[in-house]
This record gives sequence, structure tokens and C-alpha cells, in this order.
Amino acid sequence: MEADSPHVPKRSLTETLFVTFLRLVAVSCLWFGLQYWAMLVGYSFGGSARFDLLNLPWKVAASSLAVVFPVAALGLWLAVSWGPVIWVFAAGGQVLMYGVWSNIYGGDSLVVPMHSAVVVVYLAFRAALWLEQRRKAREIRVDLP
Repeated sequence: MEADSPHVPKRSLTETLFVTFLRLVAVSCLWFGLQYWAMLVGYSFGGSARFDLLNLPWKVAASSLAVVFPVAALGLWLAVSWGPVIWVFAAGGQVLMYGVWSNIYGGDSLVVPMHSAVVVVYLAFRAALWLEQRRKAREIRVDLP
């Protein structure tokens, strides 16, 4: 059986770098998810942060992020449209935890700037891809009288 289209369009450098960036963020999301799982099952922190030993805010936050981060990692790795959306929920949860409610969850001086940097780079890539798509559309356009 032959493919319908023998010519698959090649990705531009910007698209390739964007997918690489998404996959790097996916690996970090998987790492975050594994850290939360390790905490909840008692593997890390000497077992002192197991689910049954946590207070209610930590139970809700840690169990939610233990699920949401790996799902975001999958979406980002596959470079599908819902991946960044799920990442926003996961990153937003961490920013709220460590930025807004630091009196409950403690402070983490690296989480907020790191997620902010990812947002800035993501928006820069989206703008570059939009400009590239616009340029390509102008090159292809044929105005017939």
C-alpha cells in the first residue's frame, strides 16, 4: 500500500526547536510528577511526607500535581494542543502554592521564576511560528485577476 502523499513537508528550524523545547519541558514535568509520587508514597523525605501524614492542603496539592504533571508531560512530548494547557494548570498550581500561599506550603524561590521563563520562551516560539506561517502564506498566495 502506498502513501497518499509521497512528499511530507519538512519542519522548519523554528518548528524543530519548538518541539525540542516542548520535549524538554515534558521531561521536567515528568520529573516533577515523579517527585510528587515519591513524596506521597513515602520514598522521599525519609517517609515523613507520606500521603497519610500530610495535612489537608498538602494532600490536595500533592495528589493533584502528581497526576497533572505526568499528563502534561505526555501532551507536551506528543506536541499536541492540550499539552501546554494542562501544563498551565500544573505550573499555575505550583506558582500558587509557592508564590501566593507560601505561608502554607513553604517557599521555593526557583519554581516561580522557572515557570515564568518557560511561559516567556513558549510565547516567543508561538510568535515566531505565527510570523513564519504568515510569511509562508504570503509567498504561496497567487492573486488571479
